[in-house]
Amino acid sequence: FMDYRQLGKAGIRVSELSLGPWLTFSKHLSVKHAKKIVNIAIDKGINFFDNAERYAEGMAECLMGEVFRSYQRESLVITTKLYWGGDGVNDIGLSRKHLLEGIKNSLRRLQLDYVDIVFCHRPDPLTPIEETILAMDKIIRDGHAIYWGTSEWSSGQIEMAYKLAQDMHCISPSTEQSEYNLFNRYRVEEEYKKLYQKYGMGLTTWGPLASGILTGKYSKGFPEKSRLQSEKRFIGNDFQSRIDKANRLVLLAQKLGWTPAQLSIAWILSKQFVSTVIIGASNEDQLLENISAVGLKNKISPEIDNELNTIFEVNDAK
Repeated sequence: FMDYRQLGKAGIRVSELSLGPWLTFSKHLSVKHAKKIVNIAIDKGINFFDNAERYAEGMAECLMGEVFRSYQRESLVITTKLYWGGDGVNDIGLSRKHLLEGIKNSLRRLQLDYVDIVFCHRPDPLTPIEETILAMDKIIRDGHAIYWGTSEWSSGQIEMAYKLAQDMHCISPSTEQSEYNLFNRYRVEEEYKKLYQKYGMGLTTWGPLASGILTGKYSKGFPEKSRLQSEKRFIGNDFQSRIDKANRLVLLAQKLGWTPAQLSIAWILSKQFVSTVIIGASNEDQLLENISAVGLKNKISPEIDNELNTIFEVNDAK
């Protein structure tokens, strides 16, 4: 059964698995198929749905907006992320102008009055954090969002945001959204460690399967129409090393009688500092396989954890 976790110190409870449309929901996917995927997710207990103005150039939000019309709004936790809004000189970043315009555009595409959480999709080196905090505070006080968070910010930037928000009597961020998987561990496990206790920061994570590498499907190259074939920018210089580690993960999963995807996701779910793990799915079988990991998280024994630590070191991503 799906568990529900507090988003850090915030009062909101979110399903331990959540669904995101990144690279899987686009203008090529029909509303009917998207609704089928979302319906399965909701039926299995998922209440958290992650979006961003950037995904499919806004089409993902439009598609999800059509799907959400069929469900009770209060039963869903819906998010969006702002930073990349278009090609205009002021359509990028975390300026007050873009954030206030961006949230209205996202809400229009989503056909919603508000989102539950709005994230600053990346840190903006050109905009003072004070300006961003004031804009996020206004977004919440205007009723366009209930909480706000950061995404892929450094611990220093996040700590500054908390401190300045308190000093300025503004609403503080509630959560961070970072990549977290067996390959990318240092930031979440080490750099953010003090933030969970000091500020009660929630953590939503993305990329649990590292663009599919952790499923083992790239062991013999790139399958046609695979994610990495279309997203070559995610292939690093250590790609072969990652493939070798993924192959060892596959062997461990086989020994356990699990799939590599189930093992990878269950391992993240076993971490108490994680509020929710964002998964993607382009078909029903993939979604159900990923969701089944919730039943395995309590089976991640110290022995399994040690075996994974032997394969994937925490400093891999330092």
